[in-house]
Amino acid sequence: MFVMKEMSIKNDVMSIAVIDDHDVVLEGLCGFLLKKGYPHVEAFHSANELLRRIPQQQYDIYIVDIELPDMNGGDFIDRIRAIHPAARIIVNTMHEEIWIVNTIQEKKVNGVLYKSTDLSQMLEAIKAVSRGEQYFCQKFKRFATENNTKMEHPTKRENEVLQEIAKGKSTLEIASALYISENTVETHRQSLFKKLEAHNVAELMVKAIARGYIDPHSAT
Repeated sequence: MFVMKEMSIKNDVMSIAVIDDHDVVLEGLCGFLLKKGYPHVEAFHSANELLRRIPQQQYDIYIVDIELPDMNGGDFIDRIRAIHPAARIIVNTMHEEIWIVNTIQEKKVNGVLYKSTDLSQMLEAIKAVSRGEQYFCQKFKRFATENNTKMEHPTKRENEVLQEIAKGKSTLEIASALYISENTVETHRQSLFKKLEAHNVAELMVKAIARGYIDPHSAT
């Protein structure tokens, strides 16, 4: 059976949004793309600046920094796709923390590059993503592979309990928030200690953040 490949978007008509709160990175990347034959590049300094623009102008490619001052990276990607479901997103980040890797994997973005990567790879990523393919730099592939090594992960309900523990809530408060009994909360708590090989709450939080189950900015 003949399968038609998706045609890539031509450089001279492709629209690209670049979002980064660092002026040097933003100006450098936009200038590089303009010189390489991408005339329709628009720069944004914040998540909200882009989100206000998308209803009037949807872009072929979104190159986003996942760590912005005005919005959580995972929420930002969700908000882009809520307005533009077919958005093709390339994450361009300097952050290598495992919780960032987890967020990127969870959001199933189209491409990932680290800012330390040679800019020539950005061109390769844009071309691949414009064809409907994915593009991940070697460093991210390595981190993702290490992150996906076999380990016993918390269940969905255990993760909900874990998020509440991170907020500093007591067993009674967690039970009330999740509409479950205190005994059930304690069962999930003990399971979390076992799976993360933790002996107290402080150690549980440290290991949960290290594995990417908790955003360190949300933990009390």
